[in-house]
Amino acid sequence: MKKKLLSLLLTVCTALSIFSGCSDKSDKDNKNSGTTTINIGCMKGPTGIGMIKLLSDSDDNKTTNKYNYTIAGTADEIATMLLKGDLDIAAVPCNLASVLYNKSEGEILTLAINTLGVLYIVEAGENVNTVEDLKGKTIYSTGQGTTPEYTLRFLLSSAGLDPDKDVDIQFKSEAPEALAALQQDESAVAMLPQPYTTVALNGNENMRIALDVTAEWEKYCDDTVVTGVLVGRKEFINKNKDALASFLKEYEASTAYANSNIDDTATLLEKYDITKAPIAKKAIPYCNVTFITGEEMKTKAMSYLTVLFNENPASIGGKLQEEMFYLED
Repeated sequence: MKKKLLSLLLTVCTALSIFSGCSDKSDKDNKNSGTTTINIGCMKGPTGIGMIKLLSDSDDNKTTNKYNYTIAGTADEIATMLLKGDLDIAAVPCNLASVLYNKSEGEILTLAINTLGVLYIVEAGENVNTVEDLKGKTIYSTGQGTTPEYTLRFLLSSAGLDPDKDVDIQFKSEAPEALAALQQDESAVAMLPQPYTTVALNGNENMRIALDVTAEWEKYCDDTVVTGVLVGRKEFINKNKDALASFLKEYEASTAYANSNIDDTATLLEKYDITKAPIAKKAIPYCNVTFITGEEMKTKAMSYLTVLFNENPASIGGKLQEEMFYLED
């Protein structure tokens, strides 16, 4: 009798164990039900700042979606991955968004503006207070044949200066080279992006921000400089409307966090090898991290792209196309 009772108890316990195991699996499945894995990308630099809290939250399993992310060193890496379908959403320069739309025949759409102007004219001294004061100066810059060059040429021309005669623009392949040239020639100026502007100020107590390029741009244009945007593949967007909506909501919260929690954001930027925390802490307030969607996004981006198109149509892929924007219904 005792053997039968023991056998019965073992059978019941085994059954309960099986059902318990099934219940645990079901709970886990329910917890992850509805979760979409999204492949996202950004670059080292200002356009990655707004995304950093999102990446951290994803690693801590605090996001609605699961994000597989790539942090690239160049825009070309991101562009290639988007066109191959390896990325669903990415933060890229605004003009590249237009190039990608044209190159993909409409398969890469712009979702939001994430970064406004990040360029500054830096000098050692107090000689430059207006764009006109750049006359006769040597200007070190990066971005020959890309948006920094077209931005600088536009500002100089708008101020009545001839970019080819009234100044000596010396292009360097990378921002550290432009900064090094400026440090060796303190009679010159440099147009630098953040965070290299902050690096310049830290390295020389006589160095200062002479001109905010964005503020100068706005004197001659109806709108502002648009440095970075979020883009997404149309195929992904059309098949994952709910996941996209939750991503945009989480990304917006990430940008707000970057602007209101600068110290913590700087720590995260160093953790993810985007930039060193002490530099990031000083640079973030000058990076104009933002989140703009809908018609306002379209208006600002089109205004900026129009200037670039007039400088060089190839800089935006040869065509201005309003259809490049994803406008939610």
